[in-house]
Parts: sequence; structure tokens; C-alpha cells
Amino acid sequence: MKLFGRRQGTEGGALYQHVVIVGGGAGGLELATRLARRYTRHGLKVTLVDRESTHVWKPLLHEVATGSLDAGIDELSYRAQARSAGFQFQIGRMEALDRAQRCVYLAPVRGSDGKTILPGRSLYYDYLVLAVGSQTNDFGVPGVAEYCRFLDDRNQADRFHNSLLDACLKLSASDDKARLHIAIVGGGATGVELSAELFNAAQQLTAYGLPRLNRERLAVTLVEAGPRILPALPERISAAARTELRKLGVLVRESTRVVEVNQGAMITDQGESISGHLMVWAAGIKAPQFLANLDGLETNRLNQIVVGADLRSTRDERIFAIGDCAACQRVDAEGLVPPRAQAAHQMASHLFRHFGRILEGQELPAYQYRDYGSLVSLSQYTTVGSLMGNLTRGSMMVEGRLARLVYVSLYRLHQIALYGYAKTFLIALVDRINRVIRPRLKLH
Repeated sequence: MKLFGRRQGTEGGALYQHVVIVGGGAGGLELATRLARRYTRHGLKVTLVDRESTHVWKPLLHEVATGSLDAGIDELSYRAQARSAGFQFQIGRMEALDRAQRCVYLAPVRGSDGKTILPGRSLYYDYLVLAVGSQTNDFGVPGVAEYCRFLDDRNQADRFHNSLLDACLKLSASDDKARLHIAIVGGGATGVELSAELFNAAQQLTAYGLPRLNRERLAVTLVEAGPRILPALPERISAAARTELRKLGVLVRESTRVVEVNQGAMITDQGESISGHLMVWAAGIKAPQFLANLDGLETNRLNQIVVGADLRSTRDERIFAIGDCAACQRVDAEGLVPPRAQAAHQMASHLFRHFGRILEGQELPAYQYRDYGSLVSLSQYTTVGSLMGNLTRGSMMVEGRLARLVYVSLYRLHQIALYGYAKTFLIALVDRINRVIRPRLKLH
């Protein structure tokens, strides 16, 4: 195995500390970027590890799946970002940890033909940050893994997009009144937003040469086991989203639990069959399975690393966890910090702000989650959600253009953390230009 860096090693004759960040999502990538820009010149070496070579903001994967967003344009290259910010990037999947040696083991990287491109490697660290995010939880329901699609990463979103284009092309070529049935399990933000984006995709494809494809030939069923969709949001927002979805033509099935999935159909606990030429499972999350047996680190039933209020793992003060893979108790309320992009961003900011204390061996202040509200985009039709904070003096429901503006600004804030203000402004300008010169839907 090739060796990259040792604890308090030397590089160019200078003593350095090495922080390894595993996971290039919203939290991990922002933390690597900000730490490198601030501390590299002061003797801190930062290495980011991810199994993919590019980054797409996870809350936008439903737009990649329907073609509303072209990931080939909006994706970020980890290597390019590493060169710009000053950190090191290693592509690979973490497969093991040796806490005694402070060593992370990466699995070999294989090509599309199955042959090894890069051998297994070892990364020695002084501090380790786990930011590997989450994946969809199938809750052990039979048939889900075999017959359902997931939207956990860009590759899965691309595969769904290709299947959707094929299904729409086949439907448009038929002379009968057949409908394309799409069943989505999970009434959270992903399921709700995907439902609306599907109708936008059908509308756009009609304008791009598929005249027989229209909204009436699209049958979308959204299945939620709980009593209402968007259970994490206030009732009034859930009701507003439900109303808008039904206007589009989505069949919203609440208090409906799927107990089995077969080829082309989902079976509910009442024995009813819900047809689906394409079936998507977006119900619940869990951390990756490899975390459950990571050299004795404490985990919960969702494989999340249990951390203290300072985001350190409970069994190793040199290991931190942030984002969806961290089980962090809220200090101001009952329960855990919710698995949201804003929580990952806040955790990354907390570690960055106090990293000087970590390097000096001082105690860290407790991380406190701040809920600034949640927004759900129903494609071009509307956006609904709530804003929270000092300015709103509590929770304020927003919808329409204002909500859409705030929704877009969340993505811009993520870009600002990575690129800075000037480059983000130019990216936003290019996006506006692309709206004029490029198709409104990715057509391949």
C-alpha cells in the first residue's frame, strides 16, 4: 500500500499536522476548502477523500434525475477545487480504520471493466473528520433493493434520468392512451420535489418533439406511511404542498405503508397494488453500513457515529463526525440534530471556527443547531416553506416568488463557501445566460 503522510510528519523540512476528511458532500467539502485556505500556510495538511471525482449538491439530485439540472455543467471537480483551495484529494472508498495507528484504509479503485486502477492506500492522520453523509433506508422491505431506484448520488440520478427519457420516448410513440406510472415512496422533501419535477419534465419534453406526451399521460403516485407528507414541516406547509401536488395531478397517498415491492408494483399493508413502471424509494435515511464496524466507534441503529456536543466521537477525541452520518444530541431541544444540508453546513462552520482550539488541545464549545426553516421547491410551479430566525420572530410561512428566491439563495451560499463571492457571481451570470442558449431540459 502506498503511504500518504504520517502523524506530525515533515514535508519540505517543515513539521505539519494532518487532518483527513472523508466525504466530499456539503459539510466535508466546505470544511476542507476553508481549513486549507486558512491553515495550510501555518503547517496544516488537509486531505479530502471521496469515492467520486466530482461533487453535486445533494438537495438538487431530484433535478438531475428529471433533467432540470445538467450535472455535467453544475458539478464541481474535487481535483480542481483542491488545486484552488490548497488541499489534497484522494479518490477512493474508506473501508477500514485503525485508531491505534491513526490510519484510514482506502479500498482499491476499479475501472468500468473491473480492473484495478489504483491499489489500496493508507492515510495517516492527526485528526479525522467523517462526513460521509447518508443513504436511503429500505427498512428491510422485500424487493426494494431489486426493483426500486434511489437518488443517493449523481450516478443513481443519471440512471433514473436515462430510464425516464426511454420511458417517455416509448410512451410518445404509442397511439393508445397508455400512461406512464411512476410510484414514489417517501413524502419528505425528495419525494415531494421529485413528484413536481416529473410534471415539469413531461411538459418540457412535449415542446422538444414528443407531442403525444403530456401531463395527462403521466400518473405519479406519492406514498407516505405517516399521516401527512413533509412531516418535519409545520402542518400548514404540508397542506399547501399537498394542494399544489394534487393540482398537478399527483395522487398523494398518506397513511399508506408499503410492505413489499415486485416487478412493476408495490404492495401495501392493506393488500393493495400500486403500479409503477418506474419506482423510487425515498423513505428515510441511514448512514453507510461500513460505519457500524469502524474499529469500535460508538454508533446507533442507523449506523451514525455518536458524537458529543463538541462533535467529537464518544470513544476517540481525534475523530469527529458531521452531517447526516453524525448522531448529535441537540442542546436546546429533545432529539438529534436533523439530517439536513443546513445542519451539515453549520457543523462544518463550527469545526472551522474552532479548529485553532483543536490544534492547541483546548476544549471546544458545544455545537448548537439553528433551524432557519425549510423550503420545498415544486419545480417551476411554486415553492413553499417556512423561515425562522430573529427577523421573522418565530416561524413565517412563505411561498411563491419569495420562497423560490430564498430557495435558490441556499445553493448560492453553498457556492460562496466553495468559490468566494466573485466566482459565485460569475457562475450565477453564466446560469442566466444558459437559460437563453441551452435547452430547458437535459435531453440525453
